[in-house]
Amino acid sequence: MNLSLVDPFILAQDCPDTLTGRLRSGHATSIRFSHRGDLLASGRLDGTVVIFDIETNGIARKLRGHTRQVQSLSWSADDRYLLSASQDWKCVLWDLQDGSRIRTVRFEAPPFIAELHPKNHLLFVVALFEEQPMLVDITDENPIKHTLPSAPRRTQAEKDNATEKQAAQDAKQTSTVTAFTPSGDHIVAGTNKGWLNIIETASRQTMYSVRLTPNIVILIRLTAAGRDMVVNSSDRIIRTVPLPDLTDPNIDFENMRLEVEHKFQDLVNRLSWNHVSFSSTGEYVTASTWMNHDIYVWERGHGSLVKILEGPKEELGAVEWHPHRPFVCAVGVDSGRVYLWSIQTPQRWSALAPDFVEVEENVEYVEKEDEFDIQPIEEIHKRRLEDEDEDVDVLTIEPIKGVAPAQAALEAEGAFRMPVLLDIENSDSEDEVVAIGTGQFRRKSPATGREWMNEEVVGSGDDRKTATTNGTGRPNGTKRRRGE
Repeated sequence: MNLSLVDPFILAQDCPDTLTGRLRSGHATSIRFSHRGDLLASGRLDGTVVIFDIETNGIARKLRGHTRQVQSLSWSADDRYLLSASQDWKCVLWDLQDGSRIRTVRFEAPPFIAELHPKNHLLFVVALFEEQPMLVDITDENPIKHTLPSAPRRTQAEKDNATEKQAAQDAKQTSTVTAFTPSGDHIVAGTNKGWLNIIETASRQTMYSVRLTPNIVILIRLTAAGRDMVVNSSDRIIRTVPLPDLTDPNIDFENMRLEVEHKFQDLVNRLSWNHVSFSSTGEYVTASTWMNHDIYVWERGHGSLVKILEGPKEELGAVEWHPHRPFVCAVGVDSGRVYLWSIQTPQRWSALAPDFVEVEENVEYVEKEDEFDIQPIEEIHKRRLEDEDEDVDVLTIEPIKGVAPAQAALEAEGAFRMPVLLDIENSDSEDEVVAIGTGQFRRKSPATGREWMNEEVVGSGDDRKTATTNGTGRPNGTKRRRGE
């Protein structure tokens, strides 16, 4: 969009307000924006990973390597590599240059969440179901798995006075979520007993522990700077916690104290939260609700609810905020659609045409004397020849004004850009298919009254089969269904 046509007051808004579109390719279960923000990865129920182009809302690539639901997605720092974790007990590292699988790692339990190291795409941390988390090095074809501790760090006095019951409880703790800090030097892990552990990546030792809640920690997200953290737990409370500078070599973990900044909850309806996310600047916290179709947005300055984004009439699962724009995506639990919220930007044409005036009703226009004079053909032909001699540069990408410094660094020359594959035959847009019965579909008619030209599609997903229809609207060579 031409920025000069947009009202500057609208550009200053930093929170979306309107449901503006949707994406669909199969049944999505998880989503994640790339660091540059131009791509959106979507993990499907059937194990396929789909990459959407945000500018065109089209499918840029499909990755097939899992057989069950994709649990989480994680991008490398340069957006070339993508890590997917699935319920088929596997994690796959993809190279988006050609869509190939670099490494496939199988575990002894299904993973909850897996995240790539911010500086090394051949290192990732994963939290497993009822198992201890692992730090996995996939530099070689044979992965090296390092088990990480889940038990909280105890002081010497606590160890001396520990009871058998407490020791047994610590031994039963497992990590339900893990995340790297932006520097990659530490891992933040949440447990099924509500503890928050900070683990040093190099030594794989727990440096600090604090109990935030007596319930299960569901999700942990950090801001891009790594100085703030949002924690979602099963006690229906979302907590924001400021973090110290963990990159400081002189940090004292023994005397460090983490305190909750804000607690976000719905005291009236007692809503549970499915998924949480920070805004691009970290000023807002957004969350999707269980058994509800709204998205809540809180402002961290005063800890108040600033907006409720009204969504479709279905429950929303994973929710993600664009890394640089007031743009929110969320996944519908029932339909698997990806819904988009953004800001409506009406264009101001007077910015390019000073004499342009917007009118509320029709006004009689009086033409000028020479406004619609017929020009000689020779003069028109001469102008066309002069325009043909002008060289148009369609390859150079100019920097966009008003882009954040972090995004400008990603847009620098030499940054990786994923090749887009134009594979129309592989498209499965729901706009082209109409359901006609249980498990049976047909393609939309190219024109009204020409349904006899359609093809019926039997099956679903990528295994759809087509059959030519006859004049009765039924496929040739097939029996009539009951009830026709």
